[in-house]
Amino acid sequence: MHELIRTNDPVLLSFAQSLMKDAGIHCLVADQAMSVLEGSLGMLPRRFLVEEERADQARRILVDAGLGNELRPARR
Repeated sequence: MHELIRTNDPVLLSFAQSLMKDAGIHCLVADQAMSVLEGSLGMLPRRFLVEEERADQARRILVDAGLGNELRPARR
């Protein structure tokens, strides 16, 4: 899995998940349980992960949807 976004914003995560579902790209929001354990104080961000082989396509979809500023730096 490849990390594209790290955030505490549940609306952003939901939107990104919806975009991936529409594109048929498997995604996962990691660290949700840790956020619950810390009491939802916002100290532990959640990670938005997509299939490694479709990460470039997922990145383009997120940029096209206006989420480019939310993306983690691309791997070289």
